[in-house]
Amino acid sequence: MRSGLSRPERMIAAIEASSPAAVMKVPTAAPAAARLDLSLANPVVAATDFNSAQAMTTLVESLLEQAGATVGIGGYGEKRGWYARGEQFSAGTEVRSVHLGVDIWAPAGAPVFAPYDALVHSAQDNDLLGDYGPTVILAHSLEGETFYTLYGHLSRESLLGKEPGARISKGEEIGTLGSPAVNGQWPSHLHFQVILDMLGKAGDFPGVSSEAEREHFLRLCPNPNLILRSPLL
Repeated sequence: MRSGLSRPERMIAAIEASSPAAVMKVPTAAPAAARLDLSLANPVVAATDFNSAQAMTTLVESLLEQAGATVGIGGYGEKRGWYARGEQFSAGTEVRSVHLGVDIWAPAGAPVFAPYDALVHSAQDNDLLGDYGPTVILAHSLEGETFYTLYGHLSRESLLGKEPGARISKGEEIGTLGSPAVNGQWPSHLHFQVILDMLGKAGDFPGVSSEAEREHFLRLCPNPNLILRSPLL
């Protein structure tokens, strides 16, 4: 136990000192992988029709081709414009736009693995347009501290056997990436998020915040590269 640190600081320190298994067995370093800028500051992104899953898939494929990469990664803290297509992202007059996880852009069917021993916290299909689609949330304990990892945009088969309390071993496959038809109408990718406090939620947790709540949620959801450890992030 690290005395003098706040609970979030202790949890982050425990993660930093750990040796996680790979969340995906795909390259997360150059040249096979590239960091993708999907923010509104990228004019190519801003010109994309976000109401078209095919247009967004073409965008991601084009960015990967330009980078000479097969896998894309990035997005933590990024302000994006494509969430306006989903009504669930509206909060009063402000559309939530600040991304709280890291995205790994890889083909549908690619397997996803648990970085640590875990218990299934919850799982459900968040099937609204632009939502996570099939989602799994795991609870982990390190040095007496509990935190959570969220896996969004999975296949429906990934939900099988994910009853709350089910044990998952470090490095065990927990699911596969879903296609746009089931993953909320997104190009195939994993949304990976670290959460320090579930705030009483189950099966779902905000993956995007408003600008007004940006700092609060970024503290609650620290950079997933604590676990992914990609040199590109």
